[in-house]
Amino acid sequence: MGETTLFYIIIFILVAQYLVHQLLEYLNAQRFSSSVPPELQDVFNKEEYQKSQRYKRTRYRFGLLSDGFSLVLTLAFLVFGGFQWIDSLIRSITENTMGMALLFFGFIALGSSILGIPFSYYQTFHIEEEYGFNKTTKRLFFEDIGKGWLLSLLMGGGLLALFIWFYQWTGPNFWIYAWILFAAVILFMNLFYSRFLVPLCNKQTPLGEGSLKRAIEGYAKKVGFELNKIFVIDGSKRSTKANAYFSGFGREKRITLFDTLINDLEEEEIVAVLAHEVGHYKRKHIIFYLLVSLLLTGLTLYILSLFINTPEISLAIGVSEPSFHAGLVGFVLLYSPISEITGLAMNFLSRKFEFQADDYAKKTFAAQPLITSLKKLSKNSLSNLTPKTEEV
Repeated sequence: MGETTLFYIIIFILVAQYLVHQLLEYLNAQRFSSSVPPELQDVFNKEEYQKSQRYKRTRYRFGLLSDGFSLVLTLAFLVFGGFQWIDSLIRSITENTMGMALLFFGFIALGSSILGIPFSYYQTFHIEEEYGFNKTTKRLFFEDIGKGWLLSLLMGGGLLALFIWFYQWTGPNFWIYAWILFAAVILFMNLFYSRFLVPLCNKQTPLGEGSLKRAIEGYAKKVGFELNKIFVIDGSKRSTKANAYFSGFGREKRITLFDTLINDLEEEEIVAVLAHEVGHYKRKHIIFYLLVSLLLTGLTLYILSLFINTPEISLAIGVSEPSFHAGLVGFVLLYSPISEITGLAMNFLSRKFEFQADDYAKKTFAAQPLITSLKKLSKNSLSNLTPKTEEV
């Protein structure tokens, strides 16, 4: 298959993905004017519900604009030789394969991030601010961007350098070593994300002694869930939206509560939310996601190994000289439909797992506080209460 055919296939994929995504968003938007679902009339009055509808419409229109801008920019890059321009620039700096790849992806990532700042700024300080969610200061906003750049440079650059080194060292078998590398990273992130990465942006403190801690520990003991790490995170410094999550496994498992969750819910409701999270662990959902992530990563890397040396893939994105970094970009664009399909499958399983976790919480704790907690969280975050389709 020639590079011209691959070029048009990439264009088709990009446009088709955008149109499908916008179609799903449009179908959801058609129901924004629906009346309050009967099950939620006890927590939503007419004024509050209208506010949630305005919020969803605003986010829908903003998403239409930001996604459209991203599509146009990507298409322009492909059509007018943007990748070729960057490729020529980095070749004027170095001819080293690893150096070229690091600079190539570094320029793309930096440019993409800079162009995305106005959209992120508007979303944070106009949309989220208007509807009472934003608590982020402008200083914190730009500090977060800087920390993101630093992490991308250190972690992303380091992983990419190892990835390319495996390619140079082992040839066609590089995907096996890369798979081991990414498996180690995935495992590390599952185990130590909350311990090492979260503190870079948020303050975590152990949940203080009191009735809430006793209630959580009492429930954990009842269901045989060994838990000695319960933390509160200062989510309120960025947003009023509430959350809680479970991370790690073995000795590293911990429960993290947003301070906004503690403020918004009653004690019994908080325990019900945690019972839901414990349900994910007890039903082996954490292990399942970990194994599936590893398998999908291995499959993707294996397929990459079959096509990375195909010159037409590099040439299809407009570069004049085939290379590892150009081939990787072309592969990612061509592989994206498969990623969408696996993503939809995972969304389907995720929805099933959420029902299972709810059922576990209902059976091991209580149904009513779980119901009221979900209602309150939906209300406080102005969630879409009448979706037409699953979000993708």
